[in-house]
Amino acid sequence: MKVKQLSVFLENKSGRLAAVTRVLAARGINIRALSIADTSDFGILRLIVNDPQSAYQALKEAGFTVTLTEVIGVEMPDRPGALSSILAHLEEAKINIEYLYAFLGRGDNGALVIFRVEDLDKAIEVLTSKGVKILNEEKIYSL
Repeated sequence: MKVKQLSVFLENKSGRLAAVTRVLAARGINIRALSIADTSDFGILRLIVNDPQSAYQALKEAGFTVTLTEVIGVEMPDRPGALSSILAHLEEAKINIEYLYAFLGRGDNGALVIFRVEDLDKAIEVLTSKGVKILNEEKIYSL
């Protein structure tokens, strides 16, 4: 139920993001979700792609600093308060959220969000017990 995410360190210079997307496109890798956080000097690009191992290898070969981490994809109702409810479950279980971002696409019954938390296994257990739908890699890659 965990999903592999690529994190790419990028200098904050014109064309660096375009270079990443060119490398992935040349290998036929599809971006399913992304987030970028930056400072004046650098940025961290986080990506969910349809083939994380191939993407990792391609970016390494192209000279990028890249890591693979595990995150969870959560489907929630697309209505006010849905995210608040999920965050409350994690808060109650004392699970710290490192970051989250919206997923490009729409699930069977709602919005999709990627979560990086301190304890993925505990978060999956807690959310599943509360009836929250955790997406597996196959589902995310097919959306």
